[in-house]
Amino acid sequence: MKEFFFILCCLSISLTTKSQASSTVLIAAASDLKFAMDSAIAVFKKTHPDLRVDVTYGSSGKLYEQISHSAPFDLFFSADIEYPLNLKKKGFASSDVYTYGIGRIVLWSNVIDRSAVGMDMLSTTSIRKIAIANPRHAPYGRRAEEALRHFNIYDQVKNKLVYGENISQTAQFVTTGAADAGIIALSLALSPAMKKHKGQYYMIPENAHTPLEQGFVVLRNAMGNPHVSSFKDFMLTSTATEILGFYGFVTK
Repeated sequence: MKEFFFILCCLSISLTTKSQASSTVLIAAASDLKFAMDSAIAVFKKTHPDLRVDVTYGSSGKLYEQISHSAPFDLFFSADIEYPLNLKKKGFASSDVYTYGIGRIVLWSNVIDRSAVGMDMLSTTSIRKIAIANPRHAPYGRRAEEALRHFNIYDQVKNKLVYGENISQTAQFVTTGAADAGIIALSLALSPAMKKHKGQYYMIPENAHTPLEQGFVVLRNAMGNPHVSSFKDFMLTSTATEILGFYGFVTK
């Protein structure tokens, strides 16, 4: 009889744990989405108040590696659509890959002369440190390097470069004064957190780098989870598109 009640108790705990887990959506998202995603979740929860949505922000490359080693995320929003496409090919995804926007990079600083805004300013002596995301695992870092090479100034400024682990840390470097200027995501430059630092930004031309097509996918861990499907569907609505557009993500 004791064994019977022990089995019932274990079954009850197991079902409770599964119920709690199923009511939580776990998202891995590129750092450039921080403010846009937080805003989207706030709107989504107005119609899903009992659903918990947790987001881990980081560089797309590092999140991709974690998911490739079975990190238990439900959705992956990447700053480079190639990462979710690769996960789909490897069997880690349970949905199609959806494009949610095209990212843009900007040169941001709160110490530059308004009359001297442009990439050439990076080679001046007044700019001692330039922050970019680490190109080894951050798509925004790779595009930053491409832009510097496009303007033929990479060799002149490479010794000034300091690398953030992701684009959010890169933005932090320039707002705290650890760098004089930085190449960051437009989505972060448009955020209230950046605006309060009263810096200015120069939009780097689209032809200076490979397009930053960004995409997301439902992961294998979330297969059959209706809450994850609801959030996925919401992110494909015009409401979500408007929120993303507010933070500078444009659609094709």
